[in-house]
Amino acid sequence: MRIVATYDEGRSTREEVARRYRVSLGMVKKLLAQRRAIGDIAPQHHRCGGKPKILAVHRSRMREMLARKPDLTLAELREAVAVNCTLPAIHYVLADMGLSYKKRHCAPASRAVRTSRGRGGTGGDGSPASTRRGSSSLMKARPRRT
Repeated sequence: MRIVATYDEGRSTREEVARRYRVSLGMVKKLLAQRRAIGDIAPQHHRCGGKPKILAVHRSRMREMLARKPDLTLAELREAVAVNCTLPAIHYVLADMGLSYKKRHCAPASRAVRTSRGRGGTGGDGSPASTRRGSSSLMKARPRRT
């Protein structure tokens, strides 16, 4: 980069280089420090963003806890693992791990009861409608054609 090359010539101070290229003095200092530390001044995109709070240790502990007690809520799981993160973060980690955390009702499932006399067709069966035309609150009465 030209900023570092100009500084390397030795004829300009960091302040002069910053003024010449219209960047902050901090920018020049950061570029020089990055080159000194890693030998390159290319952008380090892989170092951006927050660091993950849920580590491999937490993931294995979650798997273990859910194997023992599969009906833990996200909040209970967060407390059991002792990790400081949001509930959606735990949700996404569990989904990534392929684990389910859905609470199950403790009562047995209700028996299926038939609610209609028979199988309905795809349309009207020719019987009169159960509501009068225009009596439903969702329908507007249309004027009749004459």
